[in-house]
Amino acid sequence: MNQETDRNKDIDEKLQGEATIIKSTMKPNGRKLYVESYGCAMNFSDSEVVASIMTKKGYTTTGNIDEADIVLINTCSIRENAEDRVRKRLTNFKNRKKRQPDLIVGILGCMAERLKTKLLEEEKLVDLVAGPDAYRDLPGLIDEVGTGQKAVNVLLSRDETYADISPIRLDKSGITGFVSITRGCDNMCSFCVVPFTRGRERSRDPQTIYNECDELFKNGYREVTLLGQNVDSYRWNMTSKGEIKDDTKPTTNFAQLMGSVAIISPDLRIRFSTSHPKDMSDEVLETIAKHDNICNSIHLPIQSGNTEVLKRMNRGYSREWYLDRIAAIHRIIPGCAITTDIITGFCDETEDEHRDTMTILKEVKWDFAYMYKYSERPKTLAERRFEDNVTEEVKSARLTEIIDLQRNNSAKKNLKQIGKVHKVLIEGPSKRSDIHMSGRNDHNTKVVFPMKNSKKGNYVLVKITDCTTATLLGEIIEIIDPAK
Repeated sequence: MNQETDRNKDIDEKLQGEATIIKSTMKPNGRKLYVESYGCAMNFSDSEVVASIMTKKGYTTTGNIDEADIVLINTCSIRENAEDRVRKRLTNFKNRKKRQPDLIVGILGCMAERLKTKLLEEEKLVDLVAGPDAYRDLPGLIDEVGTGQKAVNVLLSRDETYADISPIRLDKSGITGFVSITRGCDNMCSFCVVPFTRGRERSRDPQTIYNECDELFKNGYREVTLLGQNVDSYRWNMTSKGEIKDDTKPTTNFAQLMGSVAIISPDLRIRFSTSHPKDMSDEVLETIAKHDNICNSIHLPIQSGNTEVLKRMNRGYSREWYLDRIAAIHRIIPGCAITTDIITGFCDETEDEHRDTMTILKEVKWDFAYMYKYSERPKTLAERRFEDNVTEEVKSARLTEIIDLQRNNSAKKNLKQIGKVHKVLIEGPSKRSDIHMSGRNDHNTKVVFPMKNSKKGNYVLVKITDCTTATLLGEIIEIIDPAK
């Protein structure tokens, strides 16, 4: 069985392949759009920006792919199997075009940026290609396709943040929302394709972020996740070195941004993703500790427990630095949940280097981990500098060891919660039972319980009675009145 766990599995379960009917303030132009998203939370957030751009041009989005005139697939390039899934999907649409010749199929996002015209000209799978910074050009690209041309815009921008666009929410739950605070990445981790597909890092105006979060709360949302490839390096009106760009304007770092969003309402939960160990400051941790509504849950990817592997990965920190950040989290936010990412079988990884990852798993005991075999991506630094020389057999064996140990750690963490009471935000009915509700606690752990008189969007106190390795089970002991 394939043991790889998608980082955004929970997001995929809620949103993948979803589109929704959205009312446009413009007169509809008679054309229906279906948007399908894959991969990370940033892609789902981008799809909401795309929906907003298109509806302002008179397009109507639909949740029924069979009635769509235009299909846009927002893609991920982080691993080879992610691209393989999209190719299979595009092949299905190519066959459908034989029955529906006027159907326009476009590809967006990271895969579009990486493969560019190959998808248009060599494989002939799509009619248009738009990179992550070209979404404003989509109506024009569609018009270009209408003249019988293939359309492409994959130009990367140093300025585009879509800060002036109010996203149209494609998540039907209306409880949790994603808000992008940065775009792109400057870190250049040797295994990662993101700097090449999303461009240089740039931060969004903090006032527009505050306004978007405030609007979400007023519209009934009760949780926002602040998104960026590296949220800790968010800097408004500052250089990467912390120097002020324009001394006539205020500056804002990530801790200050998060603190400003937290005061919108105590009933609005704040999460963020993803942090980078080299940039996580004590100021960020102190801001989390200061505000009850900033969740005590931090995703801090380590990737490897060996310093030499981390150097080859160009991560910018050592094993010791990472452990220092873990100690700071425990000191400043006692009881904080910590999750991570781990890549096994990276270039030249020895058995001793793998053992260092196993020992740090035993030392840190993360609440949860997303675990992968290394997958070489074209045009990355690793492809140019190193040989992907750990065999698939060894990668699989090491991954199995890591998964088994982490599952044991997660199970022990969850077992300790039995008998305790957790505050849970209800996201909706459980997927497996109509009489049970599901939500997440402060630690971002899924909790399932009989619904009683509760409803989606309620905060409830749940006493934990049982658990699995990934889920807590319990009973409601109180439905919290937000007026109190």
